[in-house]
Amino acid sequence: MSTLLEIEGLSVTLPAGGEQRQVIHDVSLAIGEGEAHGLVGESGSGKSMTARSIMRLLPPGAEVQGAVRFDGTDVNSLDRGALRRFRGNDVAMIFQDPRSHTNPVRTIGDFMTEALCRNRGMGKRDALKRAAELLEEVFVDDPERRLTQYPDELSGGLLQRVMISAALAVEPRLIIADEPTTALDVTNQAEVMAILDELRRERGLAMLFITHDLDLAAAVCDHTSVMYAGFVVESQASERLHDRPRHPYSAALSHARPSIDRTLDRLPAVPGRPLSAFEAPSGCAFADRCPFKQTRCVEEAPALRELDGAMVRCHRAEELAETLAGSFQEDLSGHT
Repeated sequence: MSTLLEIEGLSVTLPAGGEQRQVIHDVSLAIGEGEAHGLVGESGSGKSMTARSIMRLLPPGAEVQGAVRFDGTDVNSLDRGALRRFRGNDVAMIFQDPRSHTNPVRTIGDFMTEALCRNRGMGKRDALKRAAELLEEVFVDDPERRLTQYPDELSGGLLQRVMISAALAVEPRLIIADEPTTALDVTNQAEVMAILDELRRERGLAMLFITHDLDLAAAVCDHTSVMYAGFVVESQASERLHDRPRHPYSAALSHARPSIDRTLDRLPAVPGRPLSAFEAPSGCAFADRCPFKQTRCVEEAPALRELDGAMVRCHRAEELAETLAGSFQEDLSGHT
């Protein structure tokens, strides 16, 4: 499988309070042709900022170091015309709140045909016909009527299906799905993800799927990276990460999930509070919440390194391997 998207040593700082604050730290990951890659972590971990760095949708004053390469081309070196073609043809983004990314005074037809007319050179009539076909593919009923409606006339689930069909309209090679089910109820979440995954596989598209849900990432992604405080702390095949996490944070997330196989008075939780990326200390970002920390963890930042087919950012990864893969204690504070 050839590499389609490669992020290497990505660091991003943003202006805040008269100073530059680092919000992405040395992020590296790769996505192959037709591969689905999950990016998992708590709020503020840097998932969405990483996605926006790929699209060069960062706010004014942002400073970027490292490389983002799409099919071998450095995205950060693209001029305005090439960047427009990159966003319009190669990559499509599905946002978590569809109402914030549709114009309330323009019809669904206008929204869906804009890219077809601009990027594919279609006439309005052909674009509307193609838009109706795309809506049918995502199981939107009466698509011709839906094209005449406005966003506020559609439910959240329907509008997110419109966003998916609009993303697929330009036939991209990579889809970035930024928590596309966050604003939906459980039933709509399952339907939307099933549709997106099926259409992606049919077209052989690559996908970067951003989510809080480790189980959902495991279900739809070939590979998963876990982020904490702006760092990728672990990256490996989704099935192996699910069964054999290599980083204490990944293991804690895994064991904090509800299960139908056990009854608990309360779910185990990761102690302490999540750190924002700009709060990351000089040592391991997870050290203050980690039950396995040692002096070295507090004083020295670990590097992302290979371990048995996984990439992990932990000084003690080898010696903790069996502990993290086994019966991780519900009271996380009990380890030393």
